[in-house]
Amino acid sequence: MRYHQKIVLLIICLILLSCGSGRSEADQVLNVAEKPLYRDPIFDGAADPVVIWNPAEKKHFMFYTNRRARADTLPGVSWVHGTKIGIAESQDGGASWEYKGTANINYPLLEDSEATYWAPDVIEHKGTYHMYLTIVPGIFEDWYHPRSIAHFTSDDLINWEYESSLELSSERVIDASVFKLPDGSWRMYYNNENDGKSIYYADSEDLYHWKDSGKKVVGDRGEGAKIFTWKGKNWMILDSWDGLSVYFSEDFENWKRQENNILKKPGTGKDDKVKGGHPDVVVQGDRAFIFYFTHPGRTPENQGKDNYETRRSSIQVAELHFEEGEITVDRNKEVRLNLKP
Repeated sequence: MRYHQKIVLLIICLILLSCGSGRSEADQVLNVAEKPLYRDPIFDGAADPVVIWNPAEKKHFMFYTNRRARADTLPGVSWVHGTKIGIAESQDGGASWEYKGTANINYPLLEDSEATYWAPDVIEHKGTYHMYLTIVPGIFEDWYHPRSIAHFTSDDLINWEYESSLELSSERVIDASVFKLPDGSWRMYYNNENDGKSIYYADSEDLYHWKDSGKKVVGDRGEGAKIFTWKGKNWMILDSWDGLSVYFSEDFENWKRQENNILKKPGTGKDDKVKGGHPDVVVQGDRAFIFYFTHPGRTPENQGKDNYETRRSSIQVAELHFEEGEITVDRNKEVRLNLKP
């Protein structure tokens, strides 16, 4: 074969290889998300999800508050106390989930009572996993007790070692959300229940030592903040108990609320006919997915009832959209996804 013919064949082969390895997302296999996405098989009270990739097991993990909805004879709100942190796993990019178990959290500071674990935020940095977890020192029938945020680390996402309890703006703080700022430092947004359930923040250079700002950045009542960057804007989504309120900011400190809440209007899908609560957001290039929970039984006809049906909860997923400068969600639209590592 002549030299120039070999060159031509080589170029053709390189082009074909390039086309094969550069498949667009539209060409990749996208799985249809289940509806509901997940229910906890033990207590049926999965809430407050956060999703992270586990490279060792090559699966996505979902951590969640494991409310004891099946224990419907417990008095008051003790059913949302005494909770462990549940773990579900997905092998198909987040479209379906199976129960994995509970996180092994080594919290040494309560000797005589069982700790309550709420609303984990889990991130990875330089090969170490960090969990920031709301801790209530016991099991209570009402809401008026101390809560703190504690830091744990892990190398396998299963076993968690205690690092410290953070000194924040009050003795009643919940729902940590940690975000890496553009300058490489870290910011934790959290709910200060003693100041009208508003949003405060603390900063850290290393994820271990935190300095509280003592500053309220969102005065509206809300919890379960989730901060992310998408479509060239910085966003905060907050559970305001009337669907999810959405904010945007240029500097991560001054937040402006968009006019319309998302996941406020009930959907039509299974377990999705009520407002959405406490979310996580996973950004994948140009797309973003919101994982949220619902109380399917809390419909108008069940108002005032407190039983298993109104206590149980389900995890759902929907895709975010960006329209005319605002985030929107069509919760009734079929979700096709395949989350990347």
